Amino acid sequence: MSAPVMVRAADMAGARRMLRVVDALGAMFVDLAAGRTRSPARTVVEHGDRRVLLVSPAVWEQRAVGSVKVTTLTPDNPVRGLPLIHGIVALTDLETGQITALLDGAELTAVRTGAVAALATRRCTPDDADDLAVIGAGVQAHALVRAVTAVRPIRTVRLYSRTRARAEKLAGLIRDTAPGTVRVRVCDTARDAVADAAIICTATSTDDSVPVVRADWVAPGAHVNVIGGTHPDAVELDPALLADAVTVVEDRTAALDGAGEVRAALADGLIKAEDLYELGGLVSGEVDVTGRTTVLRTVGMAIEDTAAAVALFEEYRTTEQQTGGPAAVPPTKEGVPDGHA
Repeated sequence: MSAPVMVRAADMAGARRMLRVVDALGAMFVDLAAGRTRSPARTVVEHGDRRVLLVSPAVWEQRAVGSVKVTTLTPDNPVRGLPLIHGIVALTDLETGQITALLDGAELTAVRTGAVAALATRRCTPDDADDLAVIGAGVQAHALVRAVTAVRPIRTVRLYSRTRARAEKLAGLIRDTAPGTVRVRVCDTARDAVADAAIICTATSTDDSVPVVRADWVAPGAHVNVIGGTHPDAVELDPALLADAVTVVEDRTAALDGAGEVRAALADGLIKAEDLYELGGLVSGEVDVTGRTTVLRTVGMAIEDTAAAVALFEEYRTTEQQTGGPAAVPPTKEGVPDGHA
């Protein structure tokens, strides 16, 4: 029996890999919405001062693969100069039971979360949408920029973070890695960043119920990807926007349990549960978003790790066969991750 392949963070870089993950997630979400696969709840063990250990298993029967992700969230790590999230993902072959790959869990989380947003962006925005606003400046914010620029011809990126130094650092990373046609600007306020933007992404570590982005800041017809804060009732986007927008979630039950904006909008009578559309229906063309403001609110699901892991593993194998070894892509040093695990 051969040893599992080690897929490092550097092996997940690049637009080609991102697009492969986006496509795999699209196929998976169609299966999920049709009831052909499912995503079990994560096991969450809290310990110490807000420290968390998570174990997330799932299988994607249609691709004969499964995965288990072990993740740690350590809120004190930023002051230590360490990432908030550490983890590893084990990918398994369901037919043989063999563990085929071990993947860097923190980077996989960033990639698949960005890819989910890119999937919705591809379905909810015009092909020529080129203006992106990002609220947050951690690893997940950078992953969102990489993901959205893989599916849309982004020319302008506007950033806002409560810590301006982090926003400036992310701006430098984007300038170093994005095409030369992309202009990056750090804004003084969240309102300045999102004003008139065609695509808005929020990826903060807020645990507050006060919105980071107000409803009247969002231009009509814009698309908003909300990654969510660090608590089931945390709010990044004003729930009032959900009353008029087409609201898309990965899975309705998961959103009702863990999406702060959705929970707040329901509590205030702004929407009903049946007003939520699942991402699989959006991908399969069952949801008409023409001319509408759209919101994707994600919570993160174990089956997303499975789909992303198999896509990255297959891309790794393809590269290995073509070159005689894995592609040598240097890892990037980024800030502290935001968003969910």
